[in-house]
Amino acid sequence: MARNYKNIRIFKSDFMESLTHVHPITPLLLWGPITIFLIAFGSNQLSAGTVFVLAISALITWTFLEYCIHRFLFHYRTESKLGKYLVFLFHGLHHDEPNDPTRLVMPPFPAFLFISGFYGLFTLFLPFHEKLVFLGFFLIGYLAYDYIHYATHHFPMKNKIGKFLKKHHISHHNRYHNAKFGVSSPLWDFVFGTYEEKKVNEKAVN
Repeated sequence: MARNYKNIRIFKSDFMESLTHVHPITPLLLWGPITIFLIAFGSNQLSAGTVFVLAISALITWTFLEYCIHRFLFHYRTESKLGKYLVFLFHGLHHDEPNDPTRLVMPPFPAFLFISGFYGLFTLFLPFHEKLVFLGFFLIGYLAYDYIHYATHHFPMKNKIGKFLKKHHISHHNRYHNAKFGVSSPLWDFVFGTYEEKKVNEKAVN
């Protein structure tokens, strides 16, 4: 089958370049066992009700952070040469070539940095076992994001929810670059008025 995407090179070093390409199964193989361990070990000391509350809270927290990272970090507006390079490296590359299947899920190293940072943040608010369960379900949210993102670019997604999420994300690429930042959920686009680009433009004018 002919390749229908550009292979945009970022680094001169073949080794560094190889780190920017990730097989889509990698996040599941890497974070799946960790997720199972965190939830199983942490929930052993907690009630079912506590685990349920932690699960819902973690998944909602993930969607919020997903939205914020996409909107404010990946689409950060900067005039500096270094800033523009970093934005391109983290996300602009994906907009230039959205169909490269090896660049649709997060590489292990930046994912590890992000998740380590969140682990430290959760430590400030949650006891040990609650923190483990929260992080486990947070990782489920992250994995859902990665694979929903991959699916929106490479699968037809024929059910109603899949069709909606695919249309929502592809619209962000093709038309609404300053709106529709949620990938796994449009919740925070509705909350912050970025579901339609018109609202963003009106705020910019005012």
